[in-house]
Amino acid sequence: MAAPDLQNPPNSTAVLSLSGDHESHDSQLPDSGGWITFPFIAGALTGLTLAAGGWGANLIVYLIEEFNVKRIDAAQISNVVSGSSSLFPIVGAIAADCFFGSFSVIALSSCVSLLGVVLLALTTLDFLRPEECGLASTLCKNPSKLQFSVLYSGIALAVIGQGGTRFTLATMGADQFHKPSHQAVFFDWYFFSFYVSAVISNTVIVYVEDNVSWKLGFAITIAFNLIGLVIFLLGSRFYRCVKPQGSPFVDLARVFVTALRKRKVLISLDNEDYYCNHQHQGSVKMVTSTTPTKSFRFLNRAALKTEGDTRFDGLIAKPWRVCTVEQVEDFKTLIRIFPLWSSSIFLATPIGIQISLTVLQALIMDRHLGPHFKIPAGSFLVISFISTAIAIPLIDRILFPSWKKLTRHSPTPIQRIGIGHILNALSMAVSAVVESRRRRVAHTSHLPAGSVTPMLGLWLFPQLVLVGVGEAFHFPGQVSLYYQEFPTSLRSTSTAMISLLIAIAFYLSTALIDLIRRTTTWLPEDLNDGRVDNVYWLMTGIGLINFFGFLVCAKMYRYNNTNEGSTNNGSDE
Repeated sequence: MAAPDLQNPPNSTAVLSLSGDHESHDSQLPDSGGWITFPFIAGALTGLTLAAGGWGANLIVYLIEEFNVKRIDAAQISNVVSGSSSLFPIVGAIAADCFFGSFSVIALSSCVSLLGVVLLALTTLDFLRPEECGLASTLCKNPSKLQFSVLYSGIALAVIGQGGTRFTLATMGADQFHKPSHQAVFFDWYFFSFYVSAVISNTVIVYVEDNVSWKLGFAITIAFNLIGLVIFLLGSRFYRCVKPQGSPFVDLARVFVTALRKRKVLISLDNEDYYCNHQHQGSVKMVTSTTPTKSFRFLNRAALKTEGDTRFDGLIAKPWRVCTVEQVEDFKTLIRIFPLWSSSIFLATPIGIQISLTVLQALIMDRHLGPHFKIPAGSFLVISFISTAIAIPLIDRILFPSWKKLTRHSPTPIQRIGIGHILNALSMAVSAVVESRRRRVAHTSHLPAGSVTPMLGLWLFPQLVLVGVGEAFHFPGQVSLYYQEFPTSLRSTSTAMISLLIAIAFYLSTALIDLIRRTTTWLPEDLNDGRVDNVYWLMTGIGLINFFGFLVCAKMYRYNNTNEGSTNNGSDE
């Protein structure tokens, strides 16, 4: 995909200059930051991801088999946990940006998740779980209040800890590099590590829990969490830590309120009429443009100086009466990027629907590999993880260098997201074709209700490969875009916006499935009598419409915080 005018983002208006006799942190400690920190970031990510997958991937089975929870209730608990796991990273990101910094949030969250996993491991002890149901028993003993308290406390702490590390680690890792090109490479390898870890946790650790013992499975999970925490702390002397700058959300609210208050004030064309104050961040002075941009001009009133707004020394007298030009431009940046961000909600929603339906399809297909091995239905989804993990290094090492040789420019984050849109829609179309064939085979075989279709489950692999490769394009592309384009004070929040997007898409996909069940006959209890292929065709149509909407947004968008350095291949120390 080649989006016009997007390969050469304009230069940023911000210039870094040294203040006084002080030097920047990079100058004082040349070894801080750079690729030397990557093994520690990747090691921490791997350990924490293995731990999170170790308890989360098999949660439904654990609730049903060990805590006698009914299947529907177990599914509801799992849905709440999945949604919360995608929402809590926002809380962790805000805490990192506004108050504590990324390092402190990651270290504390890792300890919290470790405590949560330890509590979950304790529930494997006989006195902290209910008695096992007999094979012929219909009256299973419910867990006691103490047993439920320990279980839910462990889940809550594990979710909170996971939320504070997942995307805050990505932000801290990107903070180790100055050049956007190096940040983009970091995101590629960050997500490669993430997906490889997810594959291992969803296969090896789950196998241990199902076939060896829950005690051993949770013990392995505790060990990985502890290893991830130790590796992260070992790299503390090498990290470049960005100090929190206070709550940026207050500044954003001030822009809106101030512009609203001054709505009747005429906009000036004289730059001297706008408030711009040099802001110091540590020993580095940020010199920002004194000219507000022409887009969303009504917001420029927030920086327009009126009588009584400033003191004699030039500082703000009334914080809710005037803002800096930089604060106004930060607010405009969020407005500009919101359409691109919202288009990704409908990029992720079909994936959520495909995940649910693929498992249901696998349950009524031939899942045998040879005479003795049968693939678990839930393990089919690992194919998309494997595809993403393989595709990311191939894209980074082969495709993008070839792209740059042909075009003399590296692909922009928006172009990466666009390719992901196309592959995602193609995956939905392939899913529809495969389901049409499966349904046709089922009907020609005259199968009774609920019978397995004589068609190999391996036919589901192509759609999962396509969606996995698509994620290798759009997932790192989105994180890179938001990290580069969001205001500096919202760096951690920017990467966590992916998590918020996933959470919204997860709940939206659930609502769409419910709507389809209520208004059509496409999703009956017996899928052989339904039209799952029509659901996939609907998702294909939604994906294509959303892609064209994305193209419009991409055409109108102009980069703010990237420069020509994004296409360079130098190295950070």
